[in-house]
Amino acid sequence: MDRFSFLNAAHTQFFADLYEQYTQNPDSVEPSWRSFFQGFDFGMTTYNEEQALAQMGQIATDNVQSGQVSEKILKEFNVLKLIDGYRTRGHLFTKTNPVRDRREYFPNLDIEHFGLSQADLNTVFDAAKILGKQPSTLSQILTHLQKIYCQHIGIEYMHMENPIFVNWVQERINRNDNQPDFTPEQKKHILGKLNEAVSFENFLHTKYVGQKRFSLEGGESLIPALDAVIEAAAEKGVEHFVMGMAHRGRLNTLANIFGKATQDIFSEFDGKDYDKEYFDGDVKYHLGLTSERQSKSGKKINVNLAPNPSHLETVGAVIEGITRAKQDKYFPDDFSKVLPIAVHGDAAVAGQGIVYEIIQMAQLDGYKTGGTIHIVINNQVGFTTNYLDARSSTYCTDIAKVTLSPVLHVNADDTEAVVHAMLFALDFRMEFGRDVFIDLLGYRKYGHNEGDEPRFTQPVLYKIIARHKNPREIYAEKLITAGIVDAAYLTKIENDYKAKLDENLQESRKKDKTIIKPFLQDEWKGFVQVSDDEMLKKVDTKFNQKKLDSILETISTLPSDKKFISKITKIVTDRKTMYDNNTIDWGTAETLAYGSLLTEGYDVRISGQDVERGTFSHRHAVVKVEDSEEEVILLNALKDKKGKFNIFNSFLSEYGVLGFDYGYALTNPNALTIWEAQFGDFSNGAQIMIDQYISCGEDKWNNQNGIVLLLPHGYEGQGAEHSSARMERYLQLCARHNMYVADCTTPANFFHLLRRQMKTKFRKPLVVFSPKSLLRHPDCVSTREELYNGSFQEVIDDNTVDKKKVKTVVFCTGKFYYDIKAERENLKRDDVALVRIEQLFPLPVEQLQAVIKSYPNADDYVWAQEEPKNMGAYSFMLMNFDLVPWRLASLKAYAAPAAGSHTRDRRRHADAIRMVFDKNLFR
Repeated sequence: MDRFSFLNAAHTQFFADLYEQYTQNPDSVEPSWRSFFQGFDFGMTTYNEEQALAQMGQIATDNVQSGQVSEKILKEFNVLKLIDGYRTRGHLFTKTNPVRDRREYFPNLDIEHFGLSQADLNTVFDAAKILGKQPSTLSQILTHLQKIYCQHIGIEYMHMENPIFVNWVQERINRNDNQPDFTPEQKKHILGKLNEAVSFENFLHTKYVGQKRFSLEGGESLIPALDAVIEAAAEKGVEHFVMGMAHRGRLNTLANIFGKATQDIFSEFDGKDYDKEYFDGDVKYHLGLTSERQSKSGKKINVNLAPNPSHLETVGAVIEGITRAKQDKYFPDDFSKVLPIAVHGDAAVAGQGIVYEIIQMAQLDGYKTGGTIHIVINNQVGFTTNYLDARSSTYCTDIAKVTLSPVLHVNADDTEAVVHAMLFALDFRMEFGRDVFIDLLGYRKYGHNEGDEPRFTQPVLYKIIARHKNPREIYAEKLITAGIVDAAYLTKIENDYKAKLDENLQESRKKDKTIIKPFLQDEWKGFVQVSDDEMLKKVDTKFNQKKLDSILETISTLPSDKKFISKITKIVTDRKTMYDNNTIDWGTAETLAYGSLLTEGYDVRISGQDVERGTFSHRHAVVKVEDSEEEVILLNALKDKKGKFNIFNSFLSEYGVLGFDYGYALTNPNALTIWEAQFGDFSNGAQIMIDQYISCGEDKWNNQNGIVLLLPHGYEGQGAEHSSARMERYLQLCARHNMYVADCTTPANFFHLLRRQMKTKFRKPLVVFSPKSLLRHPDCVSTREELYNGSFQEVIDDNTVDKKKVKTVVFCTGKFYYDIKAERENLKRDDVALVRIEQLFPLPVEQLQAVIKSYPNADDYVWAQEEPKNMGAYSFMLMNFDLVPWRLASLKAYAAPAAGSHTRDRRRHADAIRMVFDKNLFR
């Protein structure tokens, strides 16, 4: 027990230091304190330490309440409360808003609220010691507190709970009264970057009048701040910088931080066509870039700005995945070497739920990245919505309190303060590996875009903004007054930068095409972009028999020195039995696929809800020791393992986690990156990632991605939310060469599908409608030979029928095949062939043509599905399958995917099956 914790938990060190001074020289402390500590010593002679502490604590409390403690000591306590007041609430009384008066908060920090008065201003208080100062007058203490907490930087940190973090912050901000302290040369460099930011916007505003660019005007201090943090990070050993931001200020950041050629930016403004035909591109303020930057000291740093859609905050999840992939690949033992920075808007960071999902990842083993610097470009308005209508919280950054992260609120007009805050944030992240937030309080000079009229909705605010000086003017005046630069210097750097832009504009207009460089191009060396024709070519996915036997031996053998529950022992050892009996089930084939890729040097990462065991208890990639819950991962025991295997149960998120895994796959094409939905139905919680990234990222941004989505799908009477992965939605997104969609019916085909994903020299997203009941279906098994020597079968023909007898050819996919097959056997129909389309996109048309030709007497063709008519693959097949006239066998259209009543569900399911065998049914 801390011997002074009874006084004030926030100030125990103050009392401990004072007591230490008293024990060494009682006369050196003020008489009131001497009397106080004498009482404590007396208590120690009568009681043990803990009893004395309790006794003195009660005496102190009683005496304070009864007024028996000397007025001097009471005032010392009041000064401590005052200091606490500034620490906890000083941020509410700052000068951080450049264009608005701050809201009033009560009680304020007037000394009268803390039991002090004007008469105490010249009194010396020992309480100053907790600020790192010698005993000082109350007036001096107040001046110090005002400088630290109530100027152009407001800081929230007392919520962090961990005293190590709190003490670090206090020690840091006590230096130089939390004020910037830059050399004249550093100030000139800051001015130079600020000039670039302001001049760039002015140039675009005059050359491309009215065009959307989502300017940074009102927040230009972001540019010198980002420049400073990259330079400082490089000196601290950071080698990769990963940034995500929305559209506001993006072009400025690309040009002045990431070094994107302004010729290319001007070509995009001029609306030129692209130099490649196979992708359609995106608007200029969505594009990303990877480049290499050299710091002033010569250190190289790889800088990346991720592309993003207009859907705000989605990119935050993606950059965390990019960061983690780089950390796992290059710096697995030192995550600090890759620095993620997320730039938010004030309305978006407060309003978009994905921000909460991303923040919740920050300390989770499968998703942490060693701390992210979050910067909010705070315009104080969202499109047309005032900030008071945009959130209930005090600040847009209050989400930071979820992870107990410090927050710095900074006046964007004070460029040095912004740079100072950014360097503080970097140091905190590098010291503790945790998130930190910067709230950059500025304004938006124009409307939501340059063609918008903001005075419709904020006429008063925009009158103020119209008269307001820009940050360069404010900072230049400060430096001119200080004698660091003169007006001629300012004119020169303005003219020089503008001349460079003019020259690049003229050069850009000599070119006919716009060139878009792929993002993260260094990670994709050796990979090529392909069309759907190439996607349909066969890929060799065979695997050596002896090596597969060895993998099976490993994944079917539990450590003999550990005890496991009997059920898990049986599940694991049954893998060996099934393998030997040539009846390999889904879970075993899947695990063998991972093992085969690991031995070939590929990494495997699987994440999602409950993936370690599997929602349906089929995977058991992680097994627990019965008595200790120690985790055992059998795939990590492979003898010839060259790749890394990681599997993580995610927290209960789809949107954020899929965004993270998309970013991971974007960065490491040699890792099989899988996201599995708990049920396929739940994937629509991540619909934005699917619509804006997965289905069209290559078409918009020229980025390949090999993310795999496993979406459990199948109608087994479990109701509307546990039946359909909404196949129709994914197929509607399919076009040209954008992704694979598969619905496998055998363990072997799934084995080869996973292997094919890594064995090509290109990457495409793969959506798999994975099974539930088939995981244990007695007919859904494969042989060893099918794994050793097989390949992925886009179409599986019916090899159980005499083709000459067949009159009806049924095309189907997934689990429904087994249901139809059972009914065919029940009806003893030998004139019906069942053809399984295992890959729905790209549709293997040539293979289907060959299958159709092999049935010379067929005159009835059926597309059969267990989903309602308005769902499943029906509409896709209508558009893409016109080789023969065919009819539909399915449920009729329904609003919900499946009925809640098990009886009704099974009746409808049976009706769809009956339609397969009776063309006149329900007509």
